[in-house]
Amino acid sequence: MAPGASPAASGGLGLVACTALVVGNMIGSGIFLLPASLAAFGPISLVGWTVTSLGALVLAVIFGRLSRIVTKTGGPYAYTEAGFGEFAGFIIAWGYWIALWTGNAGVAVALAGYVGFLFPGIAASPSASLAVALIAIWTLTMINIRGVAEAGFVQVVTTVLKLAPLALIGSLGFLWIDGANFMPFNTSGQSDISAISAAAALTLWAYLGLESATVPAGDVIDPERTIPRATILGVLIAAAVYISVTTVAIGVVPSADLAASSAPLADVARVMWGALGGVLVAIGAVISTFGTLNGFTLLTGQVPYGAALDRVFPERLGHLSRFGTPANALVFSNLLASILVAMNFAHGLVGAFNAIILLAVMSSLLPYALCALAELMILVRTGRTVAGPEIVKIALLGALGFLYALWAIYGAGAETVFLGFLLILAGIPIHVAIKWRNRARETAADLRPQPREV
Repeated sequence: MAPGASPAASGGLGLVACTALVVGNMIGSGIFLLPASLAAFGPISLVGWTVTSLGALVLAVIFGRLSRIVTKTGGPYAYTEAGFGEFAGFIIAWGYWIALWTGNAGVAVALAGYVGFLFPGIAASPSASLAVALIAIWTLTMINIRGVAEAGFVQVVTTVLKLAPLALIGSLGFLWIDGANFMPFNTSGQSDISAISAAAALTLWAYLGLESATVPAGDVIDPERTIPRATILGVLIAAAVYISVTTVAIGVVPSADLAASSAPLADVARVMWGALGGVLVAIGAVISTFGTLNGFTLLTGQVPYGAALDRVFPERLGHLSRFGTPANALVFSNLLASILVAMNFAHGLVGAFNAIILLAVMSSLLPYALCALAELMILVRTGRTVAGPEIVKIALLGALGFLYALWAIYGAGAETVFLGFLLILAGIPIHVAIKWRNRARETAADLRPQPREV
């Protein structure tokens, strides 16, 4: 077993489960609620989707390559630690962990919105909507405490069920498109570049989780082959769904109506197929967001667990439950997610969703930027040499991934970048405290009397 690998249920996730984890973590709240967030930009947001999809595919290839080199549990944290050292690994583990539990909060908010579409009484009551979000978070926390295999089963089932309504909208929906809804092309009041950048920052939320299969590496069957395939296949499936469904949403519902909707795809389906269509898509959205919440919950345990095993996160987060799962990490992460949900519900559902997802995106971009260059740094640190064409390929991929991450950070906006930067800096005192404790223990061990040789 690789260092940092989970001893729990080793070899429990195959290609189908890993692809479902990637697709399930990406296709969730994003596509079901983002059409409302993007409506303020107009059809130009489709350009943002396209650029983001290309950037996500580059990152998928990078993560696939890294998974063959570093097989320990932890995903982006493990890759950064191998390439840039312990402190960089901690900062990335910290930022990525923030992205995961803030992502959980965003998904839970979206789930509450679609439950409110099905049950208007819940939508009319902020406290009831908040309760739905919190119940979903803690139900899935308990499922994940039971084991990785159970979480993987939930992920496969919910991924299959969520793709059905999206496939119908993304294919048959083109018959209901009104070309007039695509004019004007840019309704944001910003320049085209600014609008595309801002839309791309929001759409990147829908691709968070593309690295999901890399995180529980210790629980994956044949990880060196399974993880790269699952990652690239998952991104391609998600890109096809995102672009087709958003095109239909913009073409069927006018931008002003779309922007005001708390369940935009259900409203699209209602226009196309009547009240029953809206209800069926809302049910699909609840299943979808529930599945995404399950996948992110799995990762909120695995990332701090892997970092704790390497003694860069608090030791208690590395403890396993009697089911062989990182229960402490799961509970603590989702307690923070619950607090964030409660704090942001005062802004209204769509407002809370936008604020949370931009924070999650910002927290993910620094890990993505460093992982883009991690393979080059691993070559430097290990002294391994590769052929000329191969090094050019590695450098080109790294440059594209790094520049894409920088551009997405720009698109997230100054306020989000500032808050994300403060959250990442807040981890440094924790790193110092952990290192101080580790050093004190090592010193105490050195001073302990050694048994005398006879």
